[in-house]
Amino acid sequence: MEFAEFAERAGEIEELSADTDIIEAVTDLLASANDDLEVLARFVQGRVFPAWDSTTLDIGPNLCYTAIAHAAGQNVSADDVEDRLAELGDIGAVAASYDFGGQQGLAAFGAGPEKLTVAEVADELETLAHTEGAGSQDTKIDILFGLLNRTSSKEARYLARLVLSEMRIGVGEGAVRDAIADAFDVPVKATERALQVSNDYGRVARVARDSGESGLDELQLEVGRPVQAMLAQAGTVTDALDDWVNVGVEWKFDGARVQIHYDGDEVRVFSRNMEEVTDALPEIVEYTHENLEAPAIVDGEIVAMDDGEPLPFQEVLRRFRRKHDVARAREEVAVELRAFDCLHADNKDLLTAPLTERHDRLQSILSGGVSALTVTDDADEIAAIEANALDAGHEGIMLKNPESTYSPGRRGKNWLKRKPDVETLDLVVTGAEWGEGRRASFLGTFLLSPREENGEFETLGKVATGITDEELAELTELLEPHIATQDGQIVDISPEIVFEVGYEEIQQSPTYSAGYALRFPRFLGVRDDKSPADADSLERVERLAESQ
Repeated sequence: MEFAEFAERAGEIEELSADTDIIEAVTDLLASANDDLEVLARFVQGRVFPAWDSTTLDIGPNLCYTAIAHAAGQNVSADDVEDRLAELGDIGAVAASYDFGGQQGLAAFGAGPEKLTVAEVADELETLAHTEGAGSQDTKIDILFGLLNRTSSKEARYLARLVLSEMRIGVGEGAVRDAIADAFDVPVKATERALQVSNDYGRVARVARDSGESGLDELQLEVGRPVQAMLAQAGTVTDALDDWVNVGVEWKFDGARVQIHYDGDEVRVFSRNMEEVTDALPEIVEYTHENLEAPAIVDGEIVAMDDGEPLPFQEVLRRFRRKHDVARAREEVAVELRAFDCLHADNKDLLTAPLTERHDRLQSILSGGVSALTVTDDADEIAAIEANALDAGHEGIMLKNPESTYSPGRRGKNWLKRKPDVETLDLVVTGAEWGEGRRASFLGTFLLSPREENGEFETLGKVATGITDEELAELTELLEPHIATQDGQIVDISPEIVFEVGYEEIQQSPTYSAGYALRFPRFLGVRDDKSPADADSLERVERLAESQ
């Protein structure tokens, strides 16, 4: 296909607004693509390379401006191009506004008089992407100049956009998926599954055309070719307990998502964005070699650690971004793997297996570094797991449907990140319970109450989550002088101390005298600046409950 025809089609698609019209236009484009099908399935999305491929053009705006200026003529500078961009707001419109001279200067760059084709653009851009070393910037400018100098105004519009990954014609991944299904008469579901395991729209389009549904069904994960990570959405423990029979609970780490590919010999590590970061994480490569017993694709988190304590996410980023002097960076910031899922093991895909089966398989092939998965329907147990995660310095918990499959790139309802506390309440401590085991000498569970207008206090719930051992010791010392009565482990406390408490939800409940209960309350701190008279009222609790 001539690149001019692609540009014409892209222009027509850009004028459309209805999703159905866009899908129909992309369907027509793919159906007529012939040998250019794989390239066009990418180009129409603004991609030069398959989604799984971390290869980039490495063309910054300034380099693109320089190439446009060179093609536009001696009287145009990169600054002129940038000024025009500020005026027009679109690099495609800027490129289209210049007359690049049609076929002028082609002999100097080895091109013939033929019109530019889609295949030539793809080949030249691939050459550009792999241009490295001394003088590479000038070579890249020359390649772009050679392409631009063969374009019409409309071709230049879409070539410039493609180079800077700014196609902006309204075609997303879903539209291409549906267009592949329509163009080659294959089910959307089969197309989507093939895209999930291959992460390559061009390849899936070709297989759909050449081999139909049966060919798509044969596509599988490939070790060394990353796929999009399954994602979580914000949710609550209440959501999980309401929607699932049981809840899979894991610690939520403040780290960086990775996908580890091991073929039995070579280890490759990819970031959440599918960028290869193997060289930056030599200890993860070493750990995988030593502990992974079969070829596999493993999903997990990289956490920065210092003497057993987790470090902030920014410390992990320091390692991911380091390309030079990695040995020194390794000494400064140590990282560890926390694996939590297994997509493929020993030549078998596990995407359709339930979470519990995938986790069991992960534990069977990876000795150490596997995040614990607890399956429960007990809200108190979930709260205890969250407390332990927070005590260990981590972010909190993940909630997962134990029966869920692994859906690359999807942010569905089967994985939930527990919502941070949206509101907080300042409540008076009116009772407590002595702890057990190693916490037997501490008050460990605290009864909380809002105030009423008459100065009395009504119980609303208990909090034991979000409190470290050190804080328990301090709170016990603070509250012990205010113990009024004691019956076994349970004590009544005079209303003197105010806690700030986060929570997930306020529910009506006959358990407490306020008529409400806090779902998953979490201790945030002592309000030294507030007296019980300044604590939140029952009226505010009722108002918050109604507004949920």
